[in-house]
Amino acid sequence: MRILGALLTVLLATTGGVVPVARAEADPPSWTGPLSTRGRYVVDAHGDRFKLKAANWHGASGTWTGSGDRNDPANHHAGEIAHQTPLGLDRASIDTVVDGLAQLGLNSVRLQFSNAMLHDTRPVPDLAANPDLRGLTPLQVYDRVVERLTARGFAVVLNNHTTTSRWCCGLDGNERWNTAQTEQQWQDDWLFMARRYAANKRVVGADLYNEVRRDTFDDPNWGWGNSTDWQRASGQVADRILTEANRDLLIFVEGINWTGLPIDGFPHGRPTLEPARTLSHTLVDSGKLVYSAHFYGYTGPHHSGATGIGETHDPRYRDLSPQELRDVLYRQAFFVSADTGRHYTAPLWISEFGEGRNTTDPASRAFFENFVNYLAETDTDFAYWPAVGFQANGSGDGWALLGYDSAGRRIDVLDGTDWRGPAWRRLVTAPSRTGPVPDDVAHWSMLNLDYADFPASRQVRALPDWNPGARKGVCPDGQRLAGLAHTGNRGLCTGPLAAPAGYVTVRDETHVDTDWAAGYTKTQCPPDHAVVGYSVQGAAFSAVLCGRSATPLGRTGRTVWFDRGDNRPSGDPGGDFATGNTKGQCAPGEYVVGVAYTGRIGSSRTPDALLCRS
Repeated sequence: MRILGALLTVLLATTGGVVPVARAEADPPSWTGPLSTRGRYVVDAHGDRFKLKAANWHGASGTWTGSGDRNDPANHHAGEIAHQTPLGLDRASIDTVVDGLAQLGLNSVRLQFSNAMLHDTRPVPDLAANPDLRGLTPLQVYDRVVERLTARGFAVVLNNHTTTSRWCCGLDGNERWNTAQTEQQWQDDWLFMARRYAANKRVVGADLYNEVRRDTFDDPNWGWGNSTDWQRASGQVADRILTEANRDLLIFVEGINWTGLPIDGFPHGRPTLEPARTLSHTLVDSGKLVYSAHFYGYTGPHHSGATGIGETHDPRYRDLSPQELRDVLYRQAFFVSADTGRHYTAPLWISEFGEGRNTTDPASRAFFENFVNYLAETDTDFAYWPAVGFQANGSGDGWALLGYDSAGRRIDVLDGTDWRGPAWRRLVTAPSRTGPVPDDVAHWSMLNLDYADFPASRQVRALPDWNPGARKGVCPDGQRLAGLAHTGNRGLCTGPLAAPAGYVTVRDETHVDTDWAAGYTKTQCPPDHAVVGYSVQGAAFSAVLCGRSATPLGRTGRTVWFDRGDNRPSGDPGGDFATGNTKGQCAPGEYVVGVAYTGRIGSSRTPDALLCRS
């Protein structure tokens, strides 16, 4: 067996210095679930950094013949065997594969499923290397794999890879979460999966949908509020998972993979996570969001990776110089973890990247080396594609880290014959942040009332409607309002604010104690309350929701006007939460206790000033 630690002993940077790390053994290092996030890092139940060093163990979301190349069209026809099981189980036992993953330095697995697989009650074909799986349904085999991975110490991220059981990712009915099924069915399937593994704290995450992209007629979008709005759909199912099924799961939201027809002369591109810079996710539980993205050398910023249908003028990632590549990667995805103290700041998981062991193209090899170096340099969580291939004889799926031939003989990336081996060693042994991650950074969250209510508080969700007929936004528990846009639709929250001991809806000037915005109508919280939510009716400001602090709040205040321009603290704390609109924001350490506005219901009635107290 090829033990990674026998090849190399590494030094990892920690908060307190540099310590040696022992070689990789048959199991990943110990850790305690559930996982959550602190700033740009994933942490375990003790607050220690848990870096996702993962690979994709695919197969359960698709059909395969048991041999041959997954990219060969000949293997996608009516003669396929509908295994819907993780690859390799016809050639090696589950524990043998798990041994191999551990020995490659991995601590986690992105485990694919299709919605069709969940409902398929037919027994899987016999898997010769795992006779104990005979007669089980695909979902029951999936259960066994989850059980063995987590028992050995791996973290498992459930990945809804496709809707129908097939290889992805073209115009195949799997383009969006609701292309081949209703959004309600997609949500219900996620609640089913989240509940199914709720007792297993090493099932750590829900990766909501793979490579969201355009279908024949429609692009996905980020923030339009319609049926193809991925930002809306992912936020809604995330909150349902956390409130109805399993509050321990991390929620992985991948960027948009493709928009536009990939034909010369038509707009097209890969937005990935760029839209999150101006419209991020705020979940009902802070500390559960992870953003993810995919990068392959054969795709590009405006290139789908397809051939023969145009795009000849658009560079692929492998065509970029090292510096151009770094700039594009930061712009498209890596900014979410590199930019601290923003509403979009979150851990980044590159949940797919890879290259083939048989690749000879210099540009493709250079991309892989450069990309691995950037992952290591930025200390970014990752999941290689794929973990296990079809064959180990040099043909078949040569992209895999592990492969087994028909006799069960293994070949892997560290066998000394694979050009990817040195890069893989650099990646899994790269210096990384380890140990405790202090929870001492400011937390920022965006509220978005463009189209509907945005109740990010568990406590307020359990209360009666605090302003019927209005669209309402409420900060997550533990946060209070910090800023507001002139339109009233966008808000910015920050912490801390201890869980309020009670709430008051304020629609008038009952609690106004000084004329802090002469000539304007003012809503103001009672003493020792801070604004934790607000509401609008149409385009008109309506009311504030005040939460009573568990400790006394200061009485020193100032008025922050934003009717004619931005009025925000220097340093851009929290980031631009309402691009294109004027906005006001209290300084760090201050509380919003009042909102002044002008106009009447039916007119603009826009918020124009904040009362900030400390």
